[in-house]
Amino acid sequence: MTTTLSLLRTLNEKLAIAAGLLLLASVMITLFDIVARPLGLSLGGTDELSGYAMAIVTSWGVSYALTCLAHVRIDLLRERGTKAVRAWFDAVSILSLAGVAVTVAYRGWPVLEKSIQSHSRANTTLETPLWIPQSLWMAGWAWFAFSAVILAVSVCMFLAGGRHDDIDEFAGSRGEA
Repeated sequence: MTTTLSLLRTLNEKLAIAAGLLLLASVMITLFDIVARPLGLSLGGTDELSGYAMAIVTSWGVSYALTCLAHVRIDLLRERGTKAVRAWFDAVSILSLAGVAVTVAYRGWPVLEKSIQSHSRANTTLETPLWIPQSLWMAGWAWFAFSAVILAVSVCMFLAGGRHDDIDEFAGSRGEA
């Protein structure tokens, strides 16, 4: 199970780099548009494209935050407990997060489905077919749900086996250094 979680962590790191590159491209396009406007070379639609980029980067970035233990948690009680108590807090935390991730992914699908069925386009000059950015956005949430469920199942298995150190490594809380 630790090999699977290490692989998941590595994959999420690579996806975070891809998301970062998308964000960098968005910034570069916006910067070019701003500099080119006085020259009459405006691209147009950069605000729309950067909005799509932000939504996509966010949906994919939460999986990276999950596997590098960067999600915000209030762990005042957790830090005062024994390893077993901390493991239980971590289990409740990851199970809750997995539940939210699955719910968001599940509820996001009808949005994409409706856009596909009705051939929706953005009400902008680009008239972007909405299924394109929504598919990338939805895929990010589905990946987050998948990652969270894999982590939650692993934590439950670790908990059943008394492997508290593994729980701390993969689902623990990283306080201030």
